[in-house]
Amino acid sequence: MHDTSMSKKTVYISRRARFNAAHKLCNPDWSDEKNREVFGKCANANWHGHNYELHVTVMGVPNDDTGYCMDMKTLSDLIKEFVEEPLDHKNLNLDVPWMKGKRTSTENLIIEIWNQLEQPIQEYNCALHKIRLYETENNYADYFGGN
Repeated sequence: MHDTSMSKKTVYISRRARFNAAHKLCNPDWSDEKNREVFGKCANANWHGHNYELHVTVMGVPNDDTGYCMDMKTLSDLIKEFVEEPLDHKNLNLDVPWMKGKRTSTENLIIEIWNQLEQPIQEYNCALHKIRLYETENNYADYFGGN
């Protein structure tokens, strides 16, 4: 007898990705002095970079035929297409259309990454649960969507 009770349980799967990007934190309405005061080294006129690490957590119900809520290869491909390729070795302030006009803080970047991934993941009958973005090994942000 086939037990279908397992197929009705929500599972959370996660995939890690890495990318390198440069940026500068500044408010163009402020003086250079105030930008340096507020943003410190991150306001460097010649930019600075990070080795970002992204953790994407998806939730879904395992498919009875495959046992997957989402194939990890598919998740990897979506992250590569919608996050890594647009961001890796780019200047977040200048090269990334969906970051134009936004402060390139980790907080804003994680929200925009969510916006890039949410719809493609939903097409696989799953939902984003959480994303975590490490800017450094000690500093990271978590985002669960919504407000």
